[in-house]
Amino acid sequence: MALTFHWFLPTYGDSRDIVGGGHGVPIGTAGGARPATVAYLGQIARTAEQLGFVGALTPTGAWCEDAWLSTAMLTEVTERLKFLVAFRPGLLTPALAAQMASTFQRLSGGRLMVNVVTGGESQEQRAYGDFLDKDARYARADEFLHIVRALWRGETVDHTGEHLRIARGRLNRLPDPVPPIYFGGSSAAALPVAVRHSDVYLTWGEPPAQVAGKLDRVRALAAEVGRELRFGIRLHVITRDTAEEAWAQARRLLDGIAESDLRAAQEGLRGSESEGQRRMLDLHGGSRDGLEVAPNLWAGFGLVRGGAGTALVGSHTEVADRIAEYHALGLDEFILSGHPHLEEAYWFGEGVLPILRERGLWRHPAGGHRPVEPKNLPFVPEPPGRPVTVAGSAG
Repeated sequence: MALTFHWFLPTYGDSRDIVGGGHGVPIGTAGGARPATVAYLGQIARTAEQLGFVGALTPTGAWCEDAWLSTAMLTEVTERLKFLVAFRPGLLTPALAAQMASTFQRLSGGRLMVNVVTGGESQEQRAYGDFLDKDARYARADEFLHIVRALWRGETVDHTGEHLRIARGRLNRLPDPVPPIYFGGSSAAALPVAVRHSDVYLTWGEPPAQVAGKLDRVRALAAEVGRELRFGIRLHVITRDTAEEAWAQARRLLDGIAESDLRAAQEGLRGSESEGQRRMLDLHGGSRDGLEVAPNLWAGFGLVRGGAGTALVGSHTEVADRIAEYHALGLDEFILSGHPHLEEAYWFGEGVLPILRERGLWRHPAGGHRPVEPKNLPFVPEPPGRPVTVAGSAG
């Protein structure tokens, strides 16, 4: 199976740093905050579309713009790109979510994918009016997805459960196609829900041996309920023409962060209820030392931010090698990001994707690849009998 790549839309804003807009960058140094406007997010989305990414993940939470509204606007400035909309099932009813997805599919031409996020932090959930604990949130998500799936099949749904109740629920218009469900989670409460309802099970970027063990557990649980899942991974990327350039950029991302800020970030992250977050923290232990936790896998992001905490760092060939290694474990979908998201999309799209294409692991979703034709070098006279050429175009 050919690999599928998705990019990321920073609906909280963007910059050249891991966190925050610019850190008071002095005059003469490139940097500063990039607000999450439709214009800027549209630049990222169109770039991802042109480079060959299939979709773009949009996050959910109090710290970013609403994913449904943001992506609905961005469908108007893109043509093919799909949107992986993250949402929390406890914050809207299953019938409304099913209807929203159906509307999105019709008005976008079938460009919706959904990322179900139960919510890893009770404090943030309570701020939205949701007072269930973590295990109960997964139980509710189980009921929620059961109802949504039934509505998408065109069924009339009566359901009285521990957390949700619906009477004679039905959609007047069904989504076409039915959007795929992406679902992550590493805890004992999460995995049974994932295998019953997800189309793509997502993991964060742990070392290959740890990922292999997790995928084996998920496959076994899925087999028990008669299902087969696809698998995806969420990673950052720092890829350059040489490994030295890539690692220099990784070091730069942490150089501007004070030790006090790092300790404060770690203290906050240690209070997380998320099993996946705990596994991210275990990779680095709160230290700047030994952050390459597997070949070309850097845990520096997890020192100062929650969620996905690792990045593939190296030359384009090295990053392609690591992607092929993950693919050999059974991972077919890669959700990637980098800071800033516009420039890093180009580094990966122009550096790594051509290598994977030559290896037969990837093809552009818009169609076949046309090789670059040599062009005459402008303003240089041709030597007798042999034209002077250069790859690409001067236009």
